[in-house]
Amino acid sequence: MKKIEAIIRPGKLDEIKDTLAVAGILGITVTHVLGFGRQKGHTQIYRGQEVVTHLLPKIKLEIITTDEKAQEVIEIIVRVARTGQVGDGKIFVQNVEEVVRIRTNEQGEHAI
Repeated sequence: MKKIEAIIRPGKLDEIKDTLAVAGILGITVTHVLGFGRQKGHTQIYRGQEVVTHLLPKIKLEIITTDEKAQEVIEIIVRVARTGQVGDGKIFVQNVEEVVRIRTNEQGEHAI
């Protein structure tokens, strides 16, 4: 099993979620986060004053899936999230040793 963490632009969440659902990926955890990378924040005008925002709002998606579906999930996120601009995000993939569904005590891929 794999854990896929994706940091994306907030405006891409609904489209990614809907595209994953069409592909049969229904379990997803969404967290609102702040961060920066090469984008290094941005400058905006607030009440006539220039303000530099170093930490930008992003969305972190966490998806646990089978090894077989992991590449499909990654391809969907990349295809939908890509704008070609700095700040599109990153995807991190990790191995997952075990998953347990608390309600039924199912384990492994059955618990996903």
